[in-house]
Amino acid sequence: MPLFPVKCVVVPIDLSESSVAALAAAIELVSDPADVHVLHVVLPSSNFSPEGEWAPLREGEVVGTISRKELADFLERHHFDGLTQAIEFGDPASTVAAYARKHHADMIVIPSHGYHGIKRMVLGSVAEQIIRHCDCAVLVLHRSDSLYRS
Repeated sequence: MPLFPVKCVVVPIDLSESSVAALAAAIELVSDPADVHVLHVVLPSSNFSPEGEWAPLREGEVVGTISRKELADFLERHHFDGLTQAIEFGDPASTVAAYARKHHADMIVIPSHGYHGIKRMVLGSVAEQIIRHCDCAVLVLHRSDSLYRS
């Protein structure tokens, strides 16, 4: 039973093992697994044919199909059933924020890579950008494989 009423939780995942903890945490917050929206964002630079063709694909074509299968396989492999699945194209932080707004999310649960120093400056922090752009609560989980532990 959830600690407080949460009707919609968005969990942006990158299909890494740290995504499993974020999904498990989100499921604990809701009464119905369908209220957990698993969102995988495909970067715009991924809109080229996986077979190496030079012509860009239309949004949702092939790459979206492959991503949907990868997402479904990931959830099945980790025994997550009944979750709402979504694939979106775009910049991860702004896409997650827009998706959360569109679906009236009460919370976003996201793992953090735990980067620091130069690597964080170069890569930025998607979790940090999501916190800045979202109107709802954001729960950032420290990844178990993080590079930085205090």
